[in-house]
Amino acid sequence: MTTLMFILGIVVFAVGLLFSIAWHELGHLSTAKLFGIRVPQYMVGFGPTIWSRHKGETEYGIKAIPFGGYIRMIGMFPPGPDGRLEARSTSPWRGMIEDARAQSFEEVRPGDETRLFYTRAPWKRVIVMFAGPFMNLILAVALFLTVLMGFGITQQTTTVSSVSQCVIAQSENRDDCKKSDPASPAAAAGLKAGDKIVSFDGVATDDWNHLSDLIRANPGKEVPIVVDRKGEEVTLHAKIATNQVAKKDSSGQIVERQYVSAGFLGFSAATGVVKQDFGESVTWMTDRVGEAVDSLVALPGKIPALWDAAFDGAPREPDSPMGVVGAARVGGEIFTLDIPPTQQLAMAVMLVAGFNLSLFLFNMLPLLPLDGGHIAGALWESLRRNIAKVLRRPDPGPFDVAKLMPVAYVVAGIFICFTLLVLVADVVNPVRIS
Repeated sequence: MTTLMFILGIVVFAVGLLFSIAWHELGHLSTAKLFGIRVPQYMVGFGPTIWSRHKGETEYGIKAIPFGGYIRMIGMFPPGPDGRLEARSTSPWRGMIEDARAQSFEEVRPGDETRLFYTRAPWKRVIVMFAGPFMNLILAVALFLTVLMGFGITQQTTTVSSVSQCVIAQSENRDDCKKSDPASPAAAAGLKAGDKIVSFDGVATDDWNHLSDLIRANPGKEVPIVVDRKGEEVTLHAKIATNQVAKKDSSGQIVERQYVSAGFLGFSAATGVVKQDFGESVTWMTDRVGEAVDSLVALPGKIPALWDAAFDGAPREPDSPMGVVGAARVGGEIFTLDIPPTQQLAMAVMLVAGFNLSLFLFNMLPLLPLDGGHIAGALWESLRRNIAKVLRRPDPGPFDVAKLMPVAYVVAGIFICFTLLVLVADVVNPVRIS
């Protein structure tokens, strides 16, 4: 049964992955057609074609290797010195092997002169290239909101899980009480496991972070605490102690191995699945975007540890970069966890949502052959044309992105090497969630 559930988790992630790729390319396709650009191909996957169908002037199909996708637009680059035109793929993998000038020139047919990508105004080209990543962002937000507001997420609540019998500095990292340790305010006040704190010092509390902040902000003060105890409201009185507690950052997250002097009550909060309202969901997603950007910036610094995990048997860090294979494995593990099926599904949806957020951020890097590189080229062309117009100089014409292809080859080569490294690590030393 466990093996079957593991396979089911992989299948669910694979379906989510394929839909995410198709959704991304649909953004490019729909906007390209909107602006009259001819699109000969729309493909999900790479390698041999296993199914395709022509509809109008576009071939739609699925290929054997489900690790990406592309659309093919004609006239991606302006003519070279010899006047030749070419089509170009939006995919970084195919972009490495396509010749920038010759091969795709064959797809430009008589009458296509007004349907070339490079002839469109820069703002239209920006929209076409941005539409793909933007579709991933839309999907990520929709999936996150579905989980946050529909299923809820596991977080600490205002219900008491256990009560500390004494005051121990969190920096000491111990649970046993010594005779010299003073009694905790929670124990002295009669707080019990299962109590739900309704208000603290007259302030209603239905959120753990809010309650925690109130406790931390009132060291030395005697406060009334109203709890719901088996359906009956009971008022307790506690004198908040001063203690060394874990530091919080601006978003309310605990900062590891950093401590501050603050108020201390002395109980552990129970965890539960809590649905978020729209405002809380937006705040949560904003925090995740910030963390994702930080992770992207920190990515080069994680390569040595990733290499050690892949080839030297070093432990794989929980925040280690993870590829499609690793994510599929995590998807399989999710469905073997001893949690309710609704939470298994919610975690799987979160995994696909996080994948789409990563796709958006990665593709927005201003490097060829990524979408962000083409966006940067269009913006540069617009800037220099407008400057020439202001200075009453001749129009410099389209910016020839093809001249940057040597850079694109280097970037694509680095990305392929990194992908292979992640693949090896995901196979021999995977990230595990269980």
